[in-house]
Amino acid sequence: MRNLIAAVAQMGPIARDAPRSSAVARMCTMMTDAADRGASLVVFPELALTTFFPRWHLEGADLDQWFETAMPNAATQPLFDLSAKLNVAFHLGYAELTPQGQRFNTAIMVEAGQIVGKYRKIHLPGHQEPEPWRPFQHLEKRYFETGDLGFSVFDALGGKAGMCICNDRRWPETWRMLGLQGAELVALGYNTPLHYPPAPEHDHLQYFHNALSIQAGCYQNGLWALAAAKAGHEEGCDLIGGSMIVAPTGEIVAQALGVGDEVITARIDLDRCAEIRRNIFDLAKHREPQTYGLLTAPKAG
Repeated sequence: MRNLIAAVAQMGPIARDAPRSSAVARMCTMMTDAADRGASLVVFPELALTTFFPRWHLEGADLDQWFETAMPNAATQPLFDLSAKLNVAFHLGYAELTPQGQRFNTAIMVEAGQIVGKYRKIHLPGHQEPEPWRPFQHLEKRYFETGDLGFSVFDALGGKAGMCICNDRRWPETWRMLGLQGAELVALGYNTPLHYPPAPEHDHLQYFHNALSIQAGCYQNGLWALAAAKAGHEEGCDLIGGSMIVAPTGEIVAQALGVGDEVITARIDLDRCAEIRRNIFDLAKHREPQTYGLLTAPKAG
C-alpha cells in the first residue's frame, strides 16, 4: 500500500495592499500545522500570493506588479526552505511572467525543495475587454495566455501526480487527459466567486457545481483530488470555500467548514485508484476513442 497523509490549505481573503510576505507567512503557518498532523503534501490555492487581481482593469506597471518573474524568489523562498526542513511537498499557484514576456496562470509542485512539476492554466474563464456593467471584472482572458505545457503527469510522492487550476476542474477533458496518463493524485487551486454576473440564477449552485466537477472527475478516472480554495470576502467579492479531498470513488473524505485559513487532512492510499481502473472505468478495455472524433475537432466560432 502507498499511503500518505495529504493536506489542503484553504486561504481566507488577501487584501489588495497586502505584501506577498504576509501570504507566505500564513502559508508557512499552515504548512507547519499540516506537518504536525503527519502530512507529506500540502496544496495551496490558485494565485495564492496575492489578491485575485483579474477583478480589476489594470495596465502597465499596475499589472506587472502581480506577476512573478522567478520561482522561488525572495518572497517565496521561506516557503521553499520550510518545505525542505519539514520534508513536506507543496503545490502553489501564482501569476507567472516569463523571460519572453508571456503571462500565465501557473501552478508548481515542489518536493524536497525542488520543483518537480509545473502546469499553466488552459481553460481560462472570464472576458478580455472590461465590461462596466459587472460589479467586478474577471479579466483572465486579458491577462493570461492559454497554458502551453499541456496536462502533464509527473513522478511525485511515490506515485503519479498532475495539476489543474480552477476553471479546468469543470471540464471533463481535463480529468480524462490526466487519467489517461495514469495520474493518481491531482492538485488544484481555485478562486471562485459566489456571484456569477452572467447567470446570477446559478449563484446558489456554486458550491454544488464545485463539488460535482471534482467528484465526477475523480470517479470517472479513478484518482484522488486535493482542491484548495481562496475563500471569503475579498475586496468586495465573496469567494466560495468548500476546499476538499476526494477519493477515487468520488467520495469527499475531508472538507473545509468555513471561508478562512483552514487546513484539512486525510490519509490517502494511491493503490485505491486500481479499484476504479480495473472495473467500470478500465480505460484500456472499455474506451472507444474511434467514436470520439468531435472531442478534438476545431472549436466553432
